[in-house]
Amino acid sequence: MEINEHKIEPGALLDGVNFSGVDLPEADLSEADLSEAKLIGANLSEAKLFQANLNHADLTKVNLTGSNLSYANLLLVNLTEANLTKADLFNSNLTKAVLTDANLSEAKLFQANLNHADLTDANLESANLTETNLTETNLTKAILLYANLSGANLSGANLTGAGLYEANLKDAIMPNGKLHKD
Repeated sequence: MEINEHKIEPGALLDGVNFSGVDLPEADLSEADLSEAKLIGANLSEAKLFQANLNHADLTKVNLTGSNLSYANLLLVNLTEANLTKADLFNSNLTKAVLTDANLSEAKLFQANLNHADLTDANLESANLTETNLTETNLTKAILLYANLSGANLSGANLTGAGLYEANLKDAIMPNGKLHKD
């Protein structure tokens, strides 16, 4: 498959491309370089982005439902209002990612790095955040109902107004975390 003379395939070099609004369900972009790409409003549902580099990419309002982003580099990525329902983000690097108003319900974030990420108003209902690094992460008003945060590092995380009903916080690390309601 090709879009604007760019091959859509594993290992593709697509850094800086503008694929805003494209429809690529089930695309295989494993190990592809999509750093600084613009994929605003794109449909990448069920896509394979295993070990892909999405460093500094703009994925605002992208549909990544059921996609495999395990081991992906999502450093400084913009995922504002993105749909990541049931996405697999195992061991992904989401350091300083913006995920405000994102839907991560039932997402697999096991051992992901969300250090300094912004998850304000994000939906993480029933998400697996086991052993996830949430150091200094902003989870203000995030929905964490039934989320599994066992063994997660919440050092310095802001959970002000977060919905933690039935969340599993067993063995979670929380020194200096903010858990009060304002």
